[in-house]
Amino acid sequence: MQYIYLIVIKLYGFLIWIAHFFNEKARLWINGRKNIWYNLSKVSNKWREKVIWLHVSSLGEFEQGRPIIEAIKKQYPHTCVILTFFSPSGYEIRKNYEKADFIFYLPLDGKRNAKKFFDYINPSLVIFVKYDFWYFYINEAHKRNIPVILISAVFKSNSIFFRWYGAFFRKIITKFDEIFVQEDESKKLIETFARSVVVAGDTRCDRVLQIASTAKVPDKIIALVNNRLVIVVGSAWKEDMLILKPLFGIYKHVLWIIAPHQIDSGSIKAIATCIDKPYTLYSQITGVANFSNNFIIIDNIGMLSSLYSIAQIAYVGGGFGKGIHNILEPAVYGIPVIFGPNHHKFNEAKDLIKCNGGFSIHSSDEAKSIFSSIIENENLRIKYGNAARNYVVQQAGATNKIMTYIEELLFQ
Repeated sequence: MQYIYLIVIKLYGFLIWIAHFFNEKARLWINGRKNIWYNLSKVSNKWREKVIWLHVSSLGEFEQGRPIIEAIKKQYPHTCVILTFFSPSGYEIRKNYEKADFIFYLPLDGKRNAKKFFDYINPSLVIFVKYDFWYFYINEAHKRNIPVILISAVFKSNSIFFRWYGAFFRKIITKFDEIFVQEDESKKLIETFARSVVVAGDTRCDRVLQIASTAKVPDKIIALVNNRLVIVVGSAWKEDMLILKPLFGIYKHVLWIIAPHQIDSGSIKAIATCIDKPYTLYSQITGVANFSNNFIIIDNIGMLSSLYSIAQIAYVGGGFGKGIHNILEPAVYGIPVIFGPNHHKFNEAKDLIKCNGGFSIHSSDEAKSIFSSIIENENLRIKYGNAARNYVVQQAGATNKIMTYIEELLFQ
């Protein structure tokens, strides 16, 4: 099975190489790795106490690893943190993240690459986040007696680990010294073959609580609220907007603040077309006097998590595509969260639905029903919002549990 795995990895790399001639994301993937060994040769830990390597697949996993990185740098500032990404969608956004000492693309998995990589960075600890397990990297750490841990992990009964051909992948799991899972179900699935499993929760809950404590909304946005009910549509795709479109003309006292999933002219144009009503770009707001509509489109990066703090209802996009974006970001502010049907890979969606803090919709008719009931009934809105907030608070604490393990392992 190891040889089949290696063939698949090499084939994957070859297909990406072909695709990079006409696909931008593939081009970033290839070009980002061109000078990887030269860049890695710059890593030196001679003046550091410890080196910790943390790997994430993309942006979502980065947000789960981020609280650990920041806790390490806060408590042990002389520790060198090396952060690697597999996907351009994470690396290109966070390549200048100031809390990591070095940020790289991860070279494609393979025995030679893994050995060379470890020769350069020589870590004291390896941390993988959620998934994106790479056999040769994990095995190389295991051979060198370097501790490897997995954090914020989720396992599903239908995943590759539990299929008839999953023995090789279960073998990867056995090489982790400690696995921190998000919930009991994941622990039950792997505890018969994993070395050690701890239910710690999701580090993103710690992250969103931290963000909420320092949230700041621009004054010019606050001035436009003017006693209106605010609905923030975060990470919106065209598919989400088409579902919501029938709602836009119903409630005149609602201020819709819409943040596209990407801030580019194409995405903003698609959002504006779906609104089909007068709107104002955030960058064009100069004051209350020039604002006379119910729609603001956010055309800059970094505001969304704070904007949820002034909302009474949130809709989080992606659920009519590949999957929902971060629903914990609005939930932490104690507001009901609505999202599309593609949410089954996200435990927090399932849990929020169960506690009535979140609601999944499949159509415009369902959107009308849910939004209408929450908009028109303040008591219900508050009840659902409190349930969402309580869920986040109850799930917090994963970072402390993981940091306790790391401290006992490396710093005592």
